[in-house]
Amino acid sequence: MQPYELSLAEAADAIGSGQLSPVELTESVLARIEATEPLVNAYATVTADSAREQAAAAEREIAAGRRRGPLHGIPMALKDLIDTAGVVTASGSAVRAGRIPDRDAAVAARLKRAGAVLLGKAHTHEFAYGLTTPQTRNPWAPDRVPGGSSGGSAAAVAAGSATFALGTDTGGSIRVPAALTGAVGLKPTYGLVPREGVAALSWSLDHVGPITRTVRDAGLVLEAIAERGADSPGPEYGHGDREGRYGDGAGGHGDGGGGYGISVGGGLDGVRVGVPSDYFFDRVDPQVEAAVRTALDRMADLGARLVDVQIPLHRYIQAAQWGLMVPEATAYHAAQLGQAPELYGDDVRVLLEAGALLPAVDHIRAQRARTLMRREWHGLLEQVDLIAAPTAPATAAQVGQEAFGWPDGTAEAVADAYVRFCAPANITGLPALSLPVGFDRQGLPIGMQLIGRPYGEAALLGAAAAYEQEFGPAPRATVDAQAVDAQAVGAQVADAQVVDVRLAAKSS
Repeated sequence: MQPYELSLAEAADAIGSGQLSPVELTESVLARIEATEPLVNAYATVTADSAREQAAAAEREIAAGRRRGPLHGIPMALKDLIDTAGVVTASGSAVRAGRIPDRDAAVAARLKRAGAVLLGKAHTHEFAYGLTTPQTRNPWAPDRVPGGSSGGSAAAVAAGSATFALGTDTGGSIRVPAALTGAVGLKPTYGLVPREGVAALSWSLDHVGPITRTVRDAGLVLEAIAERGADSPGPEYGHGDREGRYGDGAGGHGDGGGGYGISVGGGLDGVRVGVPSDYFFDRVDPQVEAAVRTALDRMADLGARLVDVQIPLHRYIQAAQWGLMVPEATAYHAAQLGQAPELYGDDVRVLLEAGALLPAVDHIRAQRARTLMRREWHGLLEQVDLIAAPTAPATAAQVGQEAFGWPDGTAEAVADAYVRFCAPANITGLPALSLPVGFDRQGLPIGMQLIGRPYGEAALLGAAAAYEQEFGPAPRATVDAQAVDAQAVGAQVADAQVVDVRLAAKSS
């Protein structure tokens, strides 16, 4: 196994034990970037020289006994919306071409303090206003999209060209690309992770979170970037118990001397998992449904109680999502759109111009709908501990594909389809995580979404980690392979009765 193939937790353990150095790890990942970028194009900017300097500095600190924690010396990518001092941050747009911030975004500063090594900036759909990230290709199949808008971040993690990455999520933009590339994507509770220095799409829907190879890794990154204590934002929810750790090791606060990751505790035994009887299984690819229902059966085998639930106010979810997002995005871009509309891509410009035509009363109605939805979802999550459902109704679309066709004969635009199952957690601000649970017949990954209670990240991660501990993370995409080792994909495919997989992980 090459160092780039290690998960964050595995790499942290190896660095902590002296079996691997930050320089060795960073050089391996940089070599992987060089090998995969011609096909994947996950990065807008690669800062190789700076990464080598940061890795060497981390190596010296660790050798001197000043290890900062599990992220120290770990190479990462940041979405091109997240400000980085001295490094171009263009938000994937000609509008900000060449823009170099003079200070780090809050999350970038926290990761820097934790000792993480910045590899570069990952591609985003322009200003995060899209679900495909057209610059980037899916590592599992280069004729497929990686999802968006954090497609570059997810593609880098899936390809092994970043050990972890940060993305943003306004309507699924962390979870959708994670699902489409076989990664883990966590959208935290609204306000738990600071957004200062991150370009906005929709202020009331935007979230920042990690994309990683494993659930354990997501917990370790969240530990480093989450707010702490009574100064945390997010007045929509009470502060609650935020002092609990998301990793069972050092987090961002020192070495701690133990292993890293999530404590699975009692696993899934007795956990009440809500299974929607409507909405989340409407207009969904049969292969996606089969894989998710197999994963639900596995959760039951691990002791979970599956409880049928109905999704409240589901008729209004998409209207509320677009009613909130579109005018807020237009307000953010109003000045620049008026001065130089030609600098925006056609797809984004049309949406921004449409937002100017939306009546204010519709935005008010969307806000009222959100208030009602939040109340109803909180009531639902008093009956169960979490909700489990598909992350996206289909696997990765072909590059240039405009719509999906469903078994009932209807068609749906790709962006609308990808937003549909993710929007509830953005509207309500609830934490949600996507983890890989199988593959379709073309060898494309399938994700299952878990939605939890406000500030219930520890429980959400624990449940996902219990599943992952039993069935393993997704194999690593080979990027250039056309065949698979059937054993690498394993029971994920067989149990879902999904066969003829064409891609798999590089064997270790």
